[in-house]
Amino acid sequence: MEGKMELVKSVSSKLKEASLFWLLGFKEACRLHRVLFLCLSSRRLLRRTGQCFLLNGFLFLGRYNDIANYGFAAMGTSGPAKGDPLGKNESLTVKDRDRMEGLGGVMIGIGEQVYSVLLLTFFFLEVYVTGFVPYMGKILNFLLLSWMYAYYCFEYKWNLSEVGLDRRLDFFESNWAFFAGFGSPCVLPVLFSSPLVSYGIMAILFPLFVLAATDSAAEHVIYSRRRKWGGAGLGRLPIFYAADTLSLKVLSLLSAKSQEQLQDNKTL
Repeated sequence: MEGKMELVKSVSSKLKEASLFWLLGFKEACRLHRVLFLCLSSRRLLRRTGQCFLLNGFLFLGRYNDIANYGFAAMGTSGPAKGDPLGKNESLTVKDRDRMEGLGGVMIGIGEQVYSVLLLTFFFLEVYVTGFVPYMGKILNFLLLSWMYAYYCFEYKWNLSEVGLDRRLDFFESNWAFFAGFGSPCVLPVLFSSPLVSYGIMAILFPLFVLAATDSAAEHVIYSRRRKWGGAGLGRLPIFYAADTLSLKVLSLLSAKSQEQLQDNKTL
């Protein structure tokens, strides 16, 4: 009986902590007044955000990186902080920095970009498929879509800050409740509109949340609240497990095929 009580107490404590972090992420995303201040302080940022906002993001998808970059400038910095913004306890080591320099670093960067594209493509397919699951499909679709949009919002900031892909995924999956909350405001139209209308609304709002993520001190907020609440953390949730497995399968197949072609060329 005592074991059951301890289990119930532990589960309720985790649920409470997850709810608090979800709410924290939701509030962080909704602080759009910061976006207004940033836009008012930078004409270039205002113009670029306006272009994306008015044209639903379809014609200016490549400009989101500019929005994040101008956002850093409007925050009073000359550019994004190089290195790892995920807290001093997770900073890149000297060995990591040396590895990222020169031609080897370029190849690693290209490899990460290819893997990232595959990962997010498979994750998008996963989001799409869950929409057809009976009964729970709508909830699962909303949750996965929230995570996807939250990751996209922060990815521009992490790219400019040169945060390694493995560290992004570790931080994201370790703070899954916060990022589920952060992505929720942008995805809310899915619950109330048809797919065509909801995706149009999300495309309009997306640049605002990219700026909100750029200006957010999410890492500091998460760590400070965790210390304040005295929680041990919710643990890492393998959100990208299926997408990661499929991406590695594709990369291994491509690698094997390229090695076969290389061997054929040598024999010729």
